[in-house]
Amino acid sequence: MGTTTFSGPIKAGTIKDTTGTTVGTDIQNTGFVLMSQSQVVALTGATANTTVAVIPANSQIVEIFADVTVVSNDTGAANVSVGNASNATAYIAVSNAKVTGRVTAVNAAIISSAFYDVGTSDSKLTAVFQAASGDGTTGSAVVTVYYLQDRNLA
Repeated sequence: MGTTTFSGPIKAGTIKDTTGTTVGTDIQNTGFVLMSQSQVVALTGATANTTVAVIPANSQIVEIFADVTVVSNDTGAANVSVGNASNATAYIAVSNAKVTGRVTAVNAAIISSAFYDVGTSDSKLTAVFQAASGDGTTGSAVVTVYYLQDRNLA
């Protein structure tokens, strides 16, 4: 299937501007389309980061999660973290990656500000799936970021 790329932001709805007081007739009902970016993050023995998304400036992050799809067979702990250039665990702090399942954003201090607006520059999010003992050969997670492009809430 083909894909189409828009420079965005994309809004959808049937009434662009409010001109009256009747719902469904003359009150604005457009909203931003929810965007997403995903990337597979494979197990590493070190802290090598994988870029999972680059969120456009002034966008609002809505949700971030990591789905552990293949558990680590490392004899020690195995963890998945999601962050940005200034904080490698800004969104998902070190989380158990020895079981399959979904890990959602857990760093409340960062979420309260970054989920509001990423700022005036594009924001690169990275992830690492790290095996503590370094003897693991399996492990992967899919990290997904949902955002509203150019929502500009600040």
